Amino acid sequence: MAKPRPRILLTNDDGIQSPGLAAVAAALDDMADLLLVAPIKQQTSMSRARTQSGEYNGKFTKHLVTHGNRQWDGIGVNSTPALCVDYAIFEISPSPIDLVISGINYGENIGSCVTVSGTIGAAIEAAERGIPAIAISLELPGTDYHTLNQSVDFSAAMAFIRLFAKKVLTKGLPKDVDVLKIEIPTSATPDTPWIVTHQDRLAYYMPYIVDRKDPYQEPGVMDHIPQKGIYTSENSDAYAQAHGLVSVTPLSMDLTSRTSLADLTKKLR
Repeated sequence: MAKPRPRILLTNDDGIQSPGLAAVAAALDDMADLLLVAPIKQQTSMSRARTQSGEYNGKFTKHLVTHGNRQWDGIGVNSTPALCVDYAIFEISPSPIDLVISGINYGENIGSCVTVSGTIGAAIEAAERGIPAIAISLELPGTDYHTLNQSVDFSAAMAFIRLFAKKVLTKGLPKDVDVLKIEIPTSATPDTPWIVTHQDRLAYYMPYIVDRKDPYQEPGVMDHIPQKGIYTSENSDAYAQAHGLVSVTPLSMDLTSRTSLADLTKKLR
C-alpha cells in the first residue's frame, strides 16, 4: 500500500489573499496535501493573540488562492493568525496535520521581534499543539509590509521552503526545537548559502513616533524602522541577513533563561 501523502497546513499573518501564501502552495503542491487557512485580512504583529471579541468572530469564508495559472481552495477566518491554526487543527482539517508552514511573510522577522510577529506566533501555536512548524519571512528592500505588493519576487523563498519542508517531513525536528525560523534576504537566489543561526538580541524594529502638536487631541501614528545591516553578535539571524545569507534559527517553546537556576536561587534567597 502506498504511503499516504503528508498533510501540510499553510497559513500567513498577511491574510488569505497574500501572494506569499500562494507562493508556498505552488512550491509544495506536488509533495503534500495542502490545507490553506489564514486570516481574512492583514494581521501583522498580532503575535499569538487569541482574542475573539468584537470583529474577530471566527466566521469562515471560502477563497480561491491563485499563483500563476494554479489554484487552491482556501479558507479565510475572521480571526487572528494563532487562532486560524487552532481552527484548522480542531475544526477544518479532515485528518492529522504533519507540518505547519507560516509565511512567506512580507518583511523580515529578525532579532527580538520574534515575540511580536504574527508569522512566528502562528508557528508557535502549531508547536504548542505538538505539530512541527516553519516560519519563513522575506526581507523587503523597503518597508512596504502591509499592501501585498504584487511585484515582490518569492522565487528564492519558494526554493528554500521546499528544501526545509522536505527535511522536516523526513527527519523531524530535534529535541527542544519546536519551530524553524527561516529568513530570506532580499538579495537571495535559490543558490544562496544558508547557515544555522541563533536569534540576535537586537531590537530590529525601532519605533518612530510621528510628531504631533497635541497628543491628547490628535490620533497617534507610530511606525517601526528596521535596523538593516546591524547585528549584535556573529552567527545570528541579523548577522546572516547583513551578509546576504539565508538564516535558519531553531526556536523553542521553552523561554527559560539559560542562567544557572542554582545560582539564581542563591541570589533570590
